[in-house]
This record gives sequence, structure tokens and C-alpha cells, in this order.
Amino acid sequence: MKVTTRVYATLKRYIPEGKSDHDMEVDLPAGTTVGELIENFLKIPPDAVKVVFVNGRHAEMNQVLNEGDRVGIFPPVAGG
Repeated sequence: MKVTTRVYATLKRYIPEGKSDHDMEVDLPAGTTVGELIENFLKIPPDAVKVVFVNGRHAEMNQVLNEGDRVGIFPPVAGG
């Protein structure tokens, strides 16, 4: 199944070489969770991720992804 993924801010350093820093289409096996996408396919350490949205809604790491989902992955942010 294909999902569209976008990483933000400091997580852009984990974008695979040759991929755009915009929407990346990722081919995943059926039943893949948000956490598996982050850790196993994108190789982002789980502690580097603060918030994940799937189709515009907050998602937990154990949420199963579906064909066509749009995933946004955000690091912790600090501000003043």
C-alpha cells in the first residue's frame, strides 16, 4: 500500500537521499503501523518524534495505516 509522508523541521535530516523534502510516497506492507513507518521504514528514532497526524488527525504510534493515508511527522519544538 502507498502512503504519503511528510517530515517537518529537524526531522528532515532523516529523508532518504534522492527523496524530496516535500511529500514522499512510501510503499508499505498492509497492516503497517505509524510507529513501524517511523522506526523501520524512515529510520527515525522514536524519541525524535513528538506529534504525528494521519489525514489531519492526531495519531498514536499503534495506529494502522491504510492505502492513501497522508502522514505528517513533527519533532518536539521549543519557542519563545
